[in-house]
Amino acid sequence: MSLMGFTVAAFAADSAAPVPLPAPVEARVPFAPSPFAGSDGATHLAYEMQITNVYGDTGTLRPRTLDVLDDQDRVLLHLDDAGVDAAVRSAPDEGKPAGIVAGKRSTVFVWITLPAGATPHTLHHRLAFTDEKGQVSRVDGVPVEVSDRAALHLGAPLKGGLWLAHEGPGNAHSHHWGSLVAVNGTLTIPQRFAIDFVGIDKRGLAFKSVKDIHATTYADWFGYGAEVLAVANGTVVAARDGEEEHKPLEAQSEPTSLSLDGLFGNYVVIDLGGGNFAGYAHLKRGSVTVKAGDAVVRGQVIGALGQSGNSAAPHLHFQVANAATFEGSEGVPYVFDKVDSYGPESEGQLFGMGDRWKSATVQHGSAQLPLSDTVVGFPR
Repeated sequence: MSLMGFTVAAFAADSAAPVPLPAPVEARVPFAPSPFAGSDGATHLAYEMQITNVYGDTGTLRPRTLDVLDDQDRVLLHLDDAGVDAAVRSAPDEGKPAGIVAGKRSTVFVWITLPAGATPHTLHHRLAFTDEKGQVSRVDGVPVEVSDRAALHLGAPLKGGLWLAHEGPGNAHSHHWGSLVAVNGTLTIPQRFAIDFVGIDKRGLAFKSVKDIHATTYADWFGYGAEVLAVANGTVVAARDGEEEHKPLEAQSEPTSLSLDGLFGNYVVIDLGGGNFAGYAHLKRGSVTVKAGDAVVRGQVIGALGQSGNSAAPHLHFQVANAATFEGSEGVPYVFDKVDSYGPESEGQLFGMGDRWKSATVQHGSAQLPLSDTVVGFPR
């Protein structure tokens, strides 16, 4: 027997199907994303969702799927259980699914590549969980407004050469985006879009051929001593010089504090205006040419690449954040006016291990942010 196009038997079976329960979690996005263009030529959004398993008697909840939809209900991102496992921090043990223990919180790092021409104004989220008994529960909501904050257009941070944009944007497992900083009642990600620029030669190597990579000197590293440049006109709000540099690739002690002085070694912070601050870290001892209060112009030499502070090898740490301090600041996206991309390189290739790095056909980009582990150059 049919009833409005459905058989009675089918209707009864459907009505008996278990209805997923509302998930007993709090889910929130603490810092609204804003779009930016990457060195892959696409436009991206990057943000975090914090999920708290609130009740003590819920048991461990396993996040199974995540869908991110725009204001027209188009799915911009779908993550299955493997995708969610890869995006969650703290990361699950190898071979085990992600789980949020009762009373604990996990963070899902969301990376969206937007369809061409799509500019969402709001996002909402659908999540599915299973509990220890296999019961399914869901979240349908967590609305987020996409910020209309425009990515800053910057000049080159370094003069000449090839650079690996190591541990950069798009890598949620990096020590940059993946590092949440809890200080004085606030939880932020100052290094959300930070990049470690490592100098390389045309073979993709970070240092000259040596018998023992643990016995390299500064002179062996191709980027060491390279001139560091102001990326825009601005005012220096903090600077430090005189800190000792470490031997390359030696073990590092724990930082004394989660602050500029505790992490950055010799550094410069420039107020770019509009509540944006460029931070340069690990500069060469004795190279810093500016002090707090100085006005700088785009392209001005402000120091040299070194290995001071919390740094295992010579490189320039560069970031833009919404406060002059490290703690309490949020990393914001930026783009370089001119950036050439030569394709990806792995950390192993950087040290001469595995297949030799080969440059891809150079892509001459404008107004782009280098993505993680891409080799780039800054043309004049």
